[in-house]
Formats: sequence, C-alpha cells, structure tokens
Amino acid sequence: MRTIYKFLLDYIRELGGMEFLAKPVVALVCILIIIFVAWLAHFLTRQIFLRIVSRIAKRTKTDWDDILVKNKVFSGLAHLAPAFILFFTADFASPVVLENLNMEEMKILSENYYLSLHIFLSGIAKIYFTIIIVFIANSILNSALEIYNTTSFAHHRPIKGYVQLVKILVFFMAGIMVISILLDKDPTYLLTGLGALAAVLILVFKDTILGFVASIQLSANKMVAIGDWIEMKSHRADGTVLDITLNTVKVQNWDKTISTIPTYALVSESFNNWKGMEESGGRRIKRAVSIDMGSIKFCDSAMLSRFEKFDLIRDYVLQKEKQLNEYNKGKNLLDEDYISGKHQTNVGIFRKYLEVYLRQHPMINLDMTFLVRQLDPSGKGLPIEIYVFSKDKEWANFESIQADIFDHIFAVVPEFELKIFQEPSGADILNLKTGV
Repeated sequence: MRTIYKFLLDYIRELGGMEFLAKPVVALVCILIIIFVAWLAHFLTRQIFLRIVSRIAKRTKTDWDDILVKNKVFSGLAHLAPAFILFFTADFASPVVLENLNMEEMKILSENYYLSLHIFLSGIAKIYFTIIIVFIANSILNSALEIYNTTSFAHHRPIKGYVQLVKILVFFMAGIMVISILLDKDPTYLLTGLGALAAVLILVFKDTILGFVASIQLSANKMVAIGDWIEMKSHRADGTVLDITLNTVKVQNWDKTISTIPTYALVSESFNNWKGMEESGGRRIKRAVSIDMGSIKFCDSAMLSRFEKFDLIRDYVLQKEKQLNEYNKGKNLLDEDYISGKHQTNVGIFRKYLEVYLRQHPMINLDMTFLVRQLDPSGKGLPIEIYVFSKDKEWANFESIQADIFDHIFAVVPEFELKIFQEPSGADILNLKTGV
C-alpha cells in the first residue's frame, strides 16, 4: 500500500497545479481503497467460510456446532480478515524507517508523508480487533451456556450467573484496552490507577458481587433451579422459576404476572421450595373441620345400633363395644355409669370413620404420612384435622380431590349427631331476636 501511495502522490504532482491537494487527496484515496479491500475480504471470507461451516454443521449429528453457527461465532471470526488488512496497511503514509533521522530529514519526509496518520489508523485497527474479540468471546460464552443447558444436570446447576460474570470481566478488560489505546498508555498503568477506585467499584457493583456469591450458594446447595415452584411472600412471588441470572431471579406467578427477586435475597431471606413435594409420592392435604363441642356426647344403644348399619365402621363399632363391655363387667360397672365406665363417643366414632373412609379412598397415598387427629379445642370448637397426601399432585386435580373429600365430610357429620361449629351471622342474630 505504501507503493501505491507513493505512485499516486508522484503522479498527481507531475500533473501540476494540485501540489497543495496532492497529499490529502492521495491519502483519502488510499483510505478508501483500504476500506473497500477490507470490506471485500470480509464479504468473501464470510460467504465462503460460513457456507463451508454451515454445510459441515448440518451434516454432523451433534448439536454444539449448530449452536455455534446460530450464535454467530464464525461470523465474528470472519471480521478478523478486514481487521488484519487495516492493521498491516495502516502505515501506508509513513516511510519505512524513521529512526536516526535529523530535523532536516524529518522536515523533508513530512512534506511527502502523514507521519501521524499511521498512529491514528493503527489505533482504529487495534480498537477494531478489541471489539471483534469481545464479540467472539460473547458469542462463545452464549454458545457454551446453551450447550450446557442441553445437558441433564443443567436443570439442577444453572451457570448463567457465572457466564454473566465472565462477560462483565471481558467487557471491563476490553474497556481498559480501548481507553489505553485512545490515551496511548500501557494498560497496566490504568489497572494500577483503578486500584484507588476499588471502594467506588464495590459500591457500583454491589448487587453484582452479592448476586455472584448468592449464585454460588444457590448452585452448590441446590436451593433453587429453573422450573422449581417457589413461594416468597416478602416479594409476593408464588410460582415457577423462569430464569436465574447474576442479579435477579424471575418467577412467573400463578396469575401469570412476573416477580423479579434479587438473587442474594434467596440466600438472605427465607422462601419455600415446593420441589420436594413435586418429587415425592403425593401432595399434602392438611385441613380441619371444627366440631361444635356442645354436640359431643356418649353413644347410647340406639345410636350404636344405627352406627352398626354403616358398612365402613360396623366392624369397628362391634369390636370396640365388645372390648368396653368386657372392661365394664370386669369392674362391675353398670351400663348407665358413664362417669366410671368406658363408653364410645360420637366424635370418637366419627374420627374412626374418617380414618377408614380415607384409607379406602383411591386417591390417597397410604405410603406417606396418614393422620386423622384432634387439635387443641378453642372457642371455635374442636378441630378434627385431616393430614394425608393425595396421589395426584397437579394443582387443579389436587383441589378437586380435596374438595370432594370435605364435601363428603360436611355432609356426613350430622349422621353422627354432631354439629359443625360456625360463627353466627347477622341473620342468625336477627332470627334469635325475632324468635324465628
């Protein structure tokens, strides 16, 4: 390129009358030629290189090469050709040797060459190289993340936060290189100077640093993964984890809204992860029905005779009554002595009925915790709690199973001469006053 520059410069000067325009015109023409050659090299490299790579990627059975093509890794490599052309032709307007020249010789050279144009064009080429490297590195990191996400263990150990941290470091170092090129300084001096700004950088990147540390803890301890159902009331989040990044975790709530939670909040605050339930054999049903304690009583013979007609509890009632009668006879107690003897109660039989009813229910998992228990009585009655697990864990199906069970319980309670406790409403008070 230096030869072309010298040839054009001499040719224009021989024409005469354009001496003052010779240098800038020839320099502009040479720059345009360099730009055209660089563009042509990029076009040809891109067309040939990408066509060959695309054909190879389509023929292979692996997916990683297709991912590299999709993320434009090879497109970035095609930019290296024009960058090399620009770098190696940047000195077209400078003599071959500048060392050991006196002032007179430098003055003569300055009349024929642009001594500073080499530095300017070289700087542009170096910045171009830096941008290309950043583009390629970013594409490779995106490809690596996508390839990793195709593996079986990516669901439990996401690395998106780590990839984002590497990207930050790449962009940071690229910024240092560009500034050093523009200021014509050694990058190490800039890095040394940044040490004094460490405190400021810590404040600026506080969330990033906290997020990075939190990402390591979340991944190492397997606290949360993409696809998990989490509940975090402090951030009004209750739904499926969509994405985990260096700074935020996105959760799609059941009403289809999106909650954004700082990554470090999942470590510093408490949250519920329903992953254990989804991986277990059932979903918990934990609900109580409150019995009016005024309706609880001992069972008389008429009541027991009626209970014996119910198939689910017939055997229990007969066997239990036999045991209690033997005990009372051994103590010489009368049947009417409810205080001294042992007798069945309607709430006890009802509790046993619930146990037998749930055990024969086809959608209750009997291999998991199974309880029908009394809770502490209060001013709102005696709670009889159902603590079992449904085989079906799908939300809609689970709610339907739970509702069917309690529909039956509410309907069957009066059969045991029990009443469900319910706080009086305004209509109840009004009826009481009017005697209706």
